[in-house]
Amino acid sequence: MGWRGIRHQESNCMTVSAAVKASMNYSVDNGRPIDYYFYEPSPSADLLPNPPGTDTHDVAIHDGWGEVGNLSVDKEGFELHDFGAEFVQFDNDNLVREVFYQQVISYVKRHTGAKQVLVFDHTIRKRMPSDLKVQTEVQRPAVMLVHSDYTVISGPQRVRDLMKEAAEPLLQKRVAFYNVWKPLYNRVEELPLAMIDAQTHDPADLLRMDLKYSDRTGEIYVMRHNPNHRWLYFPLMESKQALLLKTYESSTDGRCRFMGHSAFEDPTTPAGAAKRESIEVRTMAFF
Repeated sequence: MGWRGIRHQESNCMTVSAAVKASMNYSVDNGRPIDYYFYEPSPSADLLPNPPGTDTHDVAIHDGWGEVGNLSVDKEGFELHDFGAEFVQFDNDNLVREVFYQQVISYVKRHTGAKQVLVFDHTIRKRMPSDLKVQTEVQRPAVMLVHSDYTVISGPQRVRDLMKEAAEPLLQKRVAFYNVWKPLYNRVEELPLAMIDAQTHDPADLLRMDLKYSDRTGEIYVMRHNPNHRWLYFPLMESKQALLLKTYESSTDGRCRFMGHSAFEDPTTPAGAAKRESIEVRTMAFF
């Protein structure tokens, strides 16, 4: 068949492929702080660099289509559902915020049971230079780094930053952050997104990385390599489908709290494949 993982939608059947083998960029756990600068630090700064993503490992990434109905954001850390492809005005930022955000809120409520959902930003991802000078607030390249978007510190802090005086009562109850990730207009033929089954990583695999801005410092988790990590992806995702990814969970009752993920170069991508364009919308949900 040539390209593994192709779904035969015409005949309503699915070809289950063997896992693809691809490189993932993990980070080194050597005791030195891991950080990433969004500005040029002073030459006089006392830096002992330990950049993220320097520990590359080949991993097996399994075709997840056969498991769609069994996945849970509270176990594996992600789910895939139909979303609809009616909205196509992704070049109109006002409509994205006024119309598409409402669709995202409904999607998150429907699949999580959250009482209240707040969208706080979005990013459009495509293949583009990593040079920060050519990026915008909204358009950025696909992230080729094994990471999880929030930490035990930055999750609650994000609630405080956005919800102000209402934050503390909300933080007394369950709070979870979800990303909604979907193709913009066409199916994803290159640079797909892969996720680690959260049941297969150890808490010690999560390494804090400081995000250095000129006026503040944030933090996320990057991940050290663990051969137990089980990776999944959904080859040829269509624009009518969306991934629900858990990026923070306040509950400590055993459900998934953080989930590692990364874009990757799929070695089975054929020459001439359409360039990936996707959107990720970040939400916080209150229960």
